[in-house]
Amino acid sequence: MKNDIRIKPIGIIHTPYKEPKGIPIQGKFEKDITGQTEVFLEYQQGLKDIKEFSHIILIYYFDRSTKETLISKPFLEDETHGIFAIRSPHRPNHIGISIVKLVKLEKNIITFSEVDILDGTPLLDIKPYISHFDSRENVKNGWLDKHFKSGKLPKRVKLE
Repeated sequence: MKNDIRIKPIGIIHTPYKEPKGIPIQGKFEKDITGQTEVFLEYQQGLKDIKEFSHIILIYYFDRSTKETLISKPFLEDETHGIFAIRSPHRPNHIGISIVKLVKLEKNIITFSEVDILDGTPLLDIKPYISHFDSRENVKNGWLDKHFKSGKLPKRVKLE
């Protein structure tokens, strides 16, 4: 196994969210907010045919996360959970993913909606969202199920 993995950004993500406070917990809760992904020109050719998809998966680096933890308390809970059971940015590799709706593609700029990413975030990769592959049936949502059932799931991050 290789111990030294090097990943370089392929672009930068631009959004209206300048700080974590008030950002949606998932972009689908704010369908009208738009952002843009500026793909660096040397990767522009890789965008061929991407506009045929309604949704894409953005893989990015939580560059403003200043810590790493294996146990953490998500903002929905008073209890701690393992980092791999939550979506905190304070993970060992600080990698995030978001499914966004592709609005348009102009040259190397992708405009998308359903934004839940901080402005200036480095983009690592883009993959098409394919419902036949990515959607699952009989899904269990772990500790989050109680929040869905209560109907009191907050739509935005509330940081103190």
